[in-house]
Amino acid sequence: MEWYLEVIKKYAVFNGRARRKEYWMFFLINFIIGTLLGIMDKSISNIGLLGAIYSLAVFIPSMAVTVRRLHDTNRSGWWMLIALVPLIGWIFFFIFTIQDSTPGRNQYGTNPKEEDIEYSNQTPSDLKKCPQCAELVKREARICRFCGHEFYQKPKTVEEEINEFEKKQKKSSTDDFEDDEII
Repeated sequence: MEWYLEVIKKYAVFNGRARRKEYWMFFLINFIIGTLLGIMDKSISNIGLLGAIYSLAVFIPSMAVTVRRLHDTNRSGWWMLIALVPLIGWIFFFIFTIQDSTPGRNQYGTNPKEEDIEYSNQTPSDLKKCPQCAELVKREARICRFCGHEFYQKPKTVEEEINEFEKKQKKSSTDDFEDDEII
């Protein structure tokens, strides 16, 4: 259930990588919930309203975890569209989702398996909480590995620095002038 809730927390996070375990546990729990709702729908009425509402609710998280799973195998999320090709596309898509993670870092981020090992060796003083998703990340991290939140502002350009400096100078000179008039 923990993996299912993890995917729901990352409701529309399409960047990053997802382990096989995260993807398949979400798929399994999603299947069980869908089956139970289908049985309830049949016993209540033949409309299938509960299943339809649930399917709409988990559509975006399902797509997001699938894209992250494809990223973990070093493929673009657009490879998800191969499942639209009957039979052959389904087979290729299934193979893509059961493949092991690309070792190390790829263009979509670091390997989630290696991150888990890396984070288990950390002491609490080496970690900080993300203000957006409340997950623990390394203290020196600039971007949250879960939600993509940036911890530090991007550096200002030279023009922005000059404008800010000029505004401060202008304000301080007018403040001095007002003080002289009062005296």
